This record gives sequence, structure tokens and C-alpha cells, in this order.
Amino acid sequence: MRGGRHAGVRLALTAAVTFSLFTSLLFGFIYWRTAVVELRRVDNGVERDARALAESTPEGLLRSIRIRMAADFHRITFAAVLDADGRPLEGNLERLPPGLTVDGQAHRTEMAVPGAGTEDVVMVGRRLTDGRLLVLGRSIDSLANLHAALIRALELAILPAVLLSLVAGAVMSRPLQSQIRAIQLATRRIIQGDLSGRLALSGSGDQFDRLASSVNFMLDEIARLLHQAQSTADNIAHDLRTPLTRVRTHLERGRAPGKTHADLQEAVDRAIVGLDQALRVITALLRIGHVERGHRRANFVAVDLGTVVTEIADLFEPFAEEKGLRLRVDIAAPASIHGDRDLLCEAVANLVDNAVKFTPSGGTVTLGLHRRDGVPVIVVADTGPGIPVEERAAVMGRFYRSDMSRQVEGCGLGLSLVDAIVTLHGFRLAIGDGHPGCVVEMACAAAPVRALDPAASH
Repeated sequence: MRGGRHAGVRLALTAAVTFSLFTSLLFGFIYWRTAVVELRRVDNGVERDARALAESTPEGLLRSIRIRMAADFHRITFAAVLDADGRPLEGNLERLPPGLTVDGQAHRTEMAVPGAGTEDVVMVGRRLTDGRLLVLGRSIDSLANLHAALIRALELAILPAVLLSLVAGAVMSRPLQSQIRAIQLATRRIIQGDLSGRLALSGSGDQFDRLASSVNFMLDEIARLLHQAQSTADNIAHDLRTPLTRVRTHLERGRAPGKTHADLQEAVDRAIVGLDQALRVITALLRIGHVERGHRRANFVAVDLGTVVTEIADLFEPFAEEKGLRLRVDIAAPASIHGDRDLLCEAVANLVDNAVKFTPSGGTVTLGLHRRDGVPVIVVADTGPGIPVEERAAVMGRFYRSDMSRQVEGCGLGLSLVDAIVTLHGFRLAIGDGHPGCVVEMACAAAPVRALDPAASH
């Protein structure tokens, strides 16, 4: 529960900091507009006016100064024309302001104003061609007052802004705390061993819904793998007990008194056959586990599926002929994909091996390569008994053997290995009815990594 409260506090503090920062930036922008942009505009205006007045005739200059003074209702303009000795000729200045550099550039200075103290002024001093001195200035005291007001407003606004954002963050964090609390309760039940529990979805499609959906998908996979592991352990014990029991029986008979050397050798040979059967089961399981862990993705290269189909057909043709079967090869569309060539050969070989095993003499096994909707598809079809619809999903499980396959040599792991290889490559495997027989299709779509996002699996 503390995690939810901590998340709510963090959200409130984050909102407070964000809102305060935004307020500070807003005031800072306003201050910059007034303190920098507006002052620069005043500087440029005073310099421009001084240049224009300096180009006037002596009489025109004095007349312009008188007009400017008469129009200055707010008393914010300072202007004067001084003679070469600094005596005023026209304007509201009696002398050159102390410290003002006469260079035609705007400078900031303080001016004493009767009855108003001092004011901040932008002032320009310019020497005329006849030796007279032009002084022009504009009060910026209102801008300074505005700057001070902005600073005071910022100081007064920060505290309410922080309090308001803390309240808003606390209100916004309540749904967050509720969702986190629900996730904590569900995960606590899962930690205690209840894998049937799932996180509830609000249906809003927000981040928590996506997180809950991913966690539920992960739990489904964990439950499936645990069930598969338990089932596999039971099947391993069952499938290894029979050959190991036979090995023990043969060895005990070989130790019986009166046995000849030939009898002992026969008992050992039979024991070796039983051990080989057990080793095949263990090797197949290790092979499936190695493939499922995805260690072979580093070996992915461009693979010519036409070559794979041709090689597997050449490999099984003698076995098919020996059983009285016809093995047909149908490569309608050559294709190349990205994958592990050895594993793909192994998958196709297992499919063809099953087809040859379960097809009675006189039948036909077809190994084909087609293209459907732009996707290469490897097809293995036979004229055997086929696989019932209700068993097509089960045959992919480890050690599963239908009633009709009990008399055929094998350990029930061939299709499990094929399924692991197909999953590693991101391909799709489908089992259908050949009327008669079975049709297995491996669609080699370009999806090298299996998606872990539940949304991507639909």
C-alpha cells in the first residue's frame, strides 16, 4: 500500500514543481519582453529621433523641440539644444546631464524631476555640425515600475500556485493509488501461488490497462509452461520407466546361472536397445528445450527453401520406396527466407518422416513448396489415416500419441520439436484434412521473433 501512497505523493510534488516552473517561465517571458525588448525599442526610437533632428536646419531644430515639448502631456520626454558653451537654447534641460557621453548612442541615466524625485531615463547626446549640442531623452520609469510589479506578482503567485498544484496532484493521484492497490492485491495472491488470478482491466486502454494486459498474458504463459512442465515430467517418468524396466529385466536374465556367452551377449544387446530408446527421449527433450530458449537465432541466414525441400525428398526417397510409397516433390514457387537452415531441415524431415510412417503401402506422400498471399508455404501431404480434428492441437504436445500411432515406433516428440522450431522462427503451422490423409502446412512468414505483447498475438 505504501507504494501507492508514495506514487501519489510523487505525482503531487511533480505537479507542484511543474506548475511552479511553468509560472516562473511565464513571468520570466513577460519580464524579458518588458526589460529587454521594450527597452531596446525605446533605445532605438530615441537614437532614431536624434538622428532625424540633427539633420534639420537650426531654425527647424528649435521649432521641433518646442513642438515636442508642447505635445509631452505626460512629462516623459527630455530634449534640449545647447550652444557650444553648454548654455540652453531651447528645451526643458538647463545643462548637459552629468555623466552622459556625447556619442549619438543611447545611455541610461537618472534625472532629477522637481516634485517627483529621480527618474530612469534613456538619453542620447549628439554634437551638431555647427558646434551646438542636441540632447534627447525619454523616461523609462514606468517600465521600471512594471518590472517591480512583475517581481512582486511572481513572489505572491508562487505560493498559491504550489498549494494549488499540490491539491490538484493529490486529487489526480487518487485513481492512481486505487489502480496500484488493485495490482498489489492481485500480485500478492499470485506470489502466494494462486496463478488463476488475473489483473482487472478498466477498459480505458490507458497505460495501466496495457500493463495489466501484459501481466495477464505473462501469467497465462507461466501457467501454460508450468502445466506443460508437470505433464512433461509425468510423461518422461512413464516413457523412461518402460525401457529402463526392460533393460533391468534383460540384465537380470543375463546374470542367471547356466547362460551361455551367446545368451549373455543377446541380453546385453537388448539392454543397449532399451538404453538407446531412453537416450533418444532425453536427447529429443534437450533439443526441444535448446530450441525453445532461442539460442539458435544467432545462426539465422538466408535459406533457400527449394533446396531444403529437394534435399529432404532425396533423403527419404529410399525409405518411401522400401515401404512401397510414392514420394512426390512439387516446387511451384522457389522462395528464400531468413532462418536457421539446419533446424528448418530438421522440421521438414520430421514432418516427412511422420507421413512416411503412417501412410500404408501403395500410398503417396507429397512434399511441396508454394506461395500463398506472398508467403512461402511448405506442404507435407499423405494418403494415410489422417489426424482427427479433436487431436490436432494435442499432437503438438510432448509425448502425445494417438491410439492409431501406438504400434508405430517413436516417442511422441517429433511434432513437439517441429512446433518449437516453427515458434522460434515466428512461422505458423496448420494441420488439415487431405481427403484422405493429412496435410501439414508450414507458412514461413517473415516474423523472426515471437511477439510477447498480447495485442500482437491476435
